[in-house]
Amino acid sequence: MKKIIEVKNLTKEYKKVKAVNDLTFEVLEGEILGLLGPNGSGKSTTINCFLSLLNFQKGKIKIFGSDMSPDAYKIKKNIGVVFQDIAVFEELNVYDNIDYFCGLYIKDKQTRKEYIEDAIKLVGLEDFKKFYPKQLSGGLLRRLNIACGIAHKPKLIFLDEPTVAVDPQSRNNILDGIKKLREDGATIIYTTHYMEEVEILCDRVIILDKGNILARGTTDELKKLANIEEKVTIEISDLPKKYLEKIKEFKNVEDITYNNELLVITYKKGKNNLVELLDYLKEEHIKYNKIFSERPTLNDVFLELTGKELRDV
Repeated sequence: MKKIIEVKNLTKEYKKVKAVNDLTFEVLEGEILGLLGPNGSGKSTTINCFLSLLNFQKGKIKIFGSDMSPDAYKIKKNIGVVFQDIAVFEELNVYDNIDYFCGLYIKDKQTRKEYIEDAIKLVGLEDFKKFYPKQLSGGLLRRLNIACGIAHKPKLIFLDEPTVAVDPQSRNNILDGIKKLREDGATIIYTTHYMEEVEILCDRVIILDKGNILARGTTDELKKLANIEEKVTIEISDLPKKYLEKIKEFKNVEDITYNNELLVITYKKGKNNLVELLDYLKEEHIKYNKIFSERPTLNDVFLELTGKELRDV
């Protein structure tokens, strides 16, 4: 497949701290690549280097087969960017906001009008064309922000947390719109902290931390990296600590947590883990409500690779 982005040995330092450390990877035409990582992992720095918003000390970036640079306008006109922070004009209504941003690239009025209508339809804002940003809900603002970034029909789109803090209806609308963009031929770089979105949308995933690539591949390939085989969740009220300590001693238990009346046990490789647990609960006359078992999720892999400690940056 055609390479839309080629990154070789990209390195960006801030006062001897490597925000991005010798990254090399490719983005293929027509795919959605998930770029994941905790706060401070280097995602934003990497994207800003792609867009030539930051200088970097080492490496090469090619987009559409050409070297990217601050004055590479032929490349930039085919790129759409939707940052996490809302970037629209309060004094313009929905239609005029989209018209302004689309007009930066599309000068022909008739073509621009068609593109604006396509963007409005894509994000479901048909009933809000004359509304001003202050009249829109958070979800509608997000959808307007996306429409402004993609109205000129770019071939490459960067989406930075486009569904953060939106209602479920807007979230579903946004996800459906992203799928439609890919169906129409766009290549997309997608960042999010919602792992279920990654599983729904992304063809491949790169997990970054501290400027390094920790893992890459499809979601199924990444799940195979997990050191756990099974996760069991049980609803139990007031489970004494002595029983938790006993369960921790089971042969294949990797980790155990008990919060808000939910007991979560992760197991390493092994068989009959659930049978052993149920037999023990029955033997100790411990009552429980719902119980279910699942395979490792992408979120499990992410936490295993990047750690569970809180990130404040």
